Amino acid sequence: MPERDGYIPGVPCWVDTTQPDPEAAVAFYRDLFGWEFEDVLPPGSEGKYFTARIRGGDVAAVGSIPEGAPQAATWNTYVWVDSADGTASEVRGAGGGALREPFDVGDSGRMAVFTDPEGAAFCVWQAKEHKGARIVNEHGSLNFNGLNTRDPEGAKVFYGAVFGWRTLGLPGGFQMWTLPGYGDHLETIHPGIRKQVADVGGPEGFEDVVASIVPVGDDQPDVRPHWGVTFAVDDADAIAEKAAELGGKVVVSPMDAPWVRMTVIADPQGATFTASKYVPENRDLATQADTTSAS
Repeated sequence: MPERDGYIPGVPCWVDTTQPDPEAAVAFYRDLFGWEFEDVLPPGSEGKYFTARIRGGDVAAVGSIPEGAPQAATWNTYVWVDSADGTASEVRGAGGGALREPFDVGDSGRMAVFTDPEGAAFCVWQAKEHKGARIVNEHGSLNFNGLNTRDPEGAKVFYGAVFGWRTLGLPGGFQMWTLPGYGDHLETIHPGIRKQVADVGGPEGFEDVVASIVPVGDDQPDVRPHWGVTFAVDDADAIAEKAAELGGKVVVSPMDAPWVRMTVIADPQGATFTASKYVPENRDLATQADTTSAS
């Protein structure tokens, strides 16, 4: 897919990880994904913010944990909006809250950090000079974002009110967030995307998908509602092995799932993410799962 130059409102557009020791995290991700880093904050700044790039294109960032925030490493999802301040009103009106009110990030943009009614945190990005992730859907770059929630129905009401998202059901009981019109946007920057989706067996409307819904069951009492991040990789098994060698932890061993082979990894400071290899022949696993659950 060609390099991105911005997004439309309601689409996840950027990810960063906040870490107790940003320099150590930079070393881990540089060795894991081959990212090149630049500390983009002025000399003498209290914190650090290292932008990660592939072939000169921004893909993610590693930063310090903001003052007053819990000292826990995490990956953060940003959604593109026209107005961070306007979105703040939408969030409150839908029952959400604010961890950080809208503020300017130099000439890069304006952002805020909100929570949904379950407490899952997400960021919004009102772009100026920084246009989000430039390279996506290739090895070491952002591939997907997903909401882990204990209340899918409540989440549908909240995110529908804030971003206009709807949902698409897939075989096997999987659900995706969709943004009406996103497929039209993709078609303008990647002509033929609808045909490509259809050719690999994607269901009608899949081109409008912007994120996933991951239900958290009662058998996962320690999993809090949160937004997760998925990076595309060429080999999930090799990435899991390399992450372990670099001091990370393989939380979920490489496994086949509908459309992908994936693994869940925690970096050395505890921030978790998914690494996923696209495997089109795995598309039938969704149907098999649906058939098995019905038998």
